[in-house]
Amino acid sequence: MPARKRIGTRSPRAYQVKVTLLGVRPPVWRRIQVRSDITLGDFHEILQAVMGWTDCHMHQFNVHGLRHAVQRPWQPIERDEEPRTRLMDLLGRPKERILYEYDFGDGWEHEILLEQIDDHEHGARYPWVLDGRRACPPDDVGGVSGYERFLRVISDAGHPEHEEMLEWCGGSFDAAAFDVQAANRTFHGGWAPKRPNG
Repeated sequence: MPARKRIGTRSPRAYQVKVTLLGVRPPVWRRIQVRSDITLGDFHEILQAVMGWTDCHMHQFNVHGLRHAVQRPWQPIERDEEPRTRLMDLLGRPKERILYEYDFGDGWEHEILLEQIDDHEHGARYPWVLDGRRACPPDDVGGVSGYERFLRVISDAGHPEHEEMLEWCGGSFDAAAFDVQAANRTFHGGWAPKRPNG
């Protein structure tokens, strides 16, 4: 089991993390602010919502094993550990990262990069979506290669599977679409000002 890293203070901090879906070009990513003491179980729920997945497949978090200062291969956090493992147990300094894998069949891997650590401001609401680019691929599209094929088919009206593929994805799909304010309304209802503590 990977050793847990601890940050100097156990008081909650505000973590700014960048979530990047690996293997997809142009990149699909989100920048969010969360509390450092959030559990991995709750962080999973946030990642599902902010990315646009439907939470209909298995997932896991992977961390580098740190034993005697020797970096070992990525190792999974067991599912029963997620409710009692906090993000601050795994990420303590900017530029550290973990992996989040969703749907073992399609193999979607997300890099979770800790960009900065800020003071937790009284009244701030978390999670808060700061920025992002491009739509999340549809669930069950077939991983990176399946998504590339999906985009080719729906953009070619003459393709024999064009209509069928559009119907499968609900009638339309805009790969370039991402709305920060809509993402924040997912977490905070109609309340979505420009700043977390605004």
